[in-house]
Amino acid sequence: MSHTVIGLFDSRTEAQAASQELVHQGFAQESIDVSNRNTSAAATTGSTSGSGDSISNFFNSLFGDDQTTARNYTEAASDADAILTVHADSADRARLAAEILDRNGAIDVDGRASQSSQQNFSQSNATTQNTANVQGEAAIPVIEEELQVGKREVERGGARIRSRVIEKPVEASIRLREEHIVVNRRPVNRAVTDSDLTNFKEGEIELTERAEEAVVGKQARVVEEVSVGKNVTEREQTVRDTVRSTEVDVEEIDTDTSTRTASNR
Repeated sequence: MSHTVIGLFDSRTEAQAASQELVHQGFAQESIDVSNRNTSAAATTGSTSGSGDSISNFFNSLFGDDQTTARNYTEAASDADAILTVHADSADRARLAAEILDRNGAIDVDGRASQSSQQNFSQSNATTQNTANVQGEAAIPVIEEELQVGKREVERGGARIRSRVIEKPVEASIRLREEHIVVNRRPVNRAVTDSDLTNFKEGEIELTERAEEAVVGKQARVVEEVSVGKNVTEREQTVRDTVRSTEVDVEEIDTDTSTRTASNR
């Protein structure tokens, strides 16, 4: 047995969200219809009165003898921005669809109808009381202003902290060692020894000079930290202003005194 579930939404966005959740829960896209009430009604009938009659006839045919429910849905639909209709193949699926519509912001038709009735009753009662005042007596409203002090946040300034990399010249001293080969010749006059005869042959001696040179390296170290934050303080301020109110002065008019004075003359 087929079941039809209808949801009225104040915004088309909510109706689209409900439609997406229905599809996610396994409802076929073909069984879901989301329409903008104003656009679809105008396109169908071509006039505002015709669109209202079309919606009213639709709900009357849907709810049958329950004219109160049909009227409540018709009035709610006149204010709704979107109407979502979903067809379910079982009562359980219909209940699930109704829960999804409620979860996504569908209008509580009965609650809104009750609220509207209370507002209409209050307005009618106020109108009756005002009419009675006009007919029975004249009323002067006494109005008094009240000083209401609130708070709001305003921007009073701030600080912008920037970090940048700069270069500066530095110098350091270091002692370096260098080697230098020194060849000395000195005259000698002595007898030849066996050692001199052994070395009396061709040969060479090679010496290497060494020197130290400066090696420059850099190492970064953290030498300071800059913390940025805010301190919150509170102060009490006295607000002075003036308020207005209505003062009613009652002056009695003594007509009897005027009458007696005229008679004595």
